Amino acid sequence: MHSPASPSWLIAGQSRPGAPKLYCFAHAGGSATEYIRWGRSVTDTELHAVQLPGRGSRFREPMFPTMQALVAAFLEEVPLSPQPYAFFGHSLGSLVAYEITRALRDAGRPLPARLILSGCPAPHLPRARVSGPVHQLSDDALIERVASMHGGIPQEVLDSQELRELIVGALRADYRVLETYTWQEAEPLPVPLTILGGSADHTPEQLNGWQSHTSAPLTVRQFPGGHFYLRTDPDPVLRALAEAVRTVQAPATA
Repeated sequence: MHSPASPSWLIAGQSRPGAPKLYCFAHAGGSATEYIRWGRSVTDTELHAVQLPGRGSRFREPMFPTMQALVAAFLEEVPLSPQPYAFFGHSLGSLVAYEITRALRDAGRPLPARLILSGCPAPHLPRARVSGPVHQLSDDALIERVASMHGGIPQEVLDSQELRELIVGALRADYRVLETYTWQEAEPLPVPLTILGGSADHTPEQLNGWQSHTSAPLTVRQFPGGHFYLRTDPDPVLRALAEAVRTVQAPATA
C-alpha cells in the first residue's frame, strides 16, 4: 500500500513558480524519465512526470492489475496542483489521463484545464484485433509482439536478456490494464482536448472520434510517423505541446 500523498508518484522537472503544471503519463512499459527532458523545450510549464509502480525508483512496488485500481490509487495518493494544470498522455497514458479526469469530475474535484492525448484512438471505438491477449504471452513472446506492433523498444534492449527481464514486468502489467479496460459511457468532459498522433498509426477518423468525449473545443494534429512519431521528429511535436499548454490559464470545473 502506498502512503497517502506519496511523492514517489511524481518526478518533477525544473521548478517554474507561477507556470501551469503539466502532468505526463507514459505509454505501456514506459517510464517517467522520458518526459522530464521535455522541460528544456516546453519552457512555459512545470513538468511533473507520473511514475507508476514497477519501474524506476518504484521498481519493487506491486503493479496495478486494472485501470480502476490505478485511477483510484492516483486520486487517493497524488495531491494535484491547486494552480492551473494540464494532463499529457501517450498511448496507454492517454487512456489513464482521460479516466483520471473522469474520476476527478465524479469526485467533484478541480479538473485539468486541458487534456493533451497522443497516440490513442477515441476509447469508444473498436480496438485493433490481435491474436490473443498480449499480457498472457511468455516473456520473450510478449516483448517480440510489442516490438512488432508498435516499435519503441530500443534494439539494445531487444539484444540483451538482462534488459529484457527488467522491462517485461511493466510491459505485462500495463498491457493487462489496457486489455482488461472497457470504456463506460458517460457525459462528455467539459475540458478542451488536444489530440496528437502519427499519420501511419491512426486514421483521422480515429482521432477525431474524441469529439464525442468533450463538450469543449477539440484540436487534432497529425505528424509524420508511426506510434512513436514523437521520438522520430520531436521538435514539431514539442512546439505543438507548448502551444497547447499556453492555453492553460484557469482550472476547469466539473
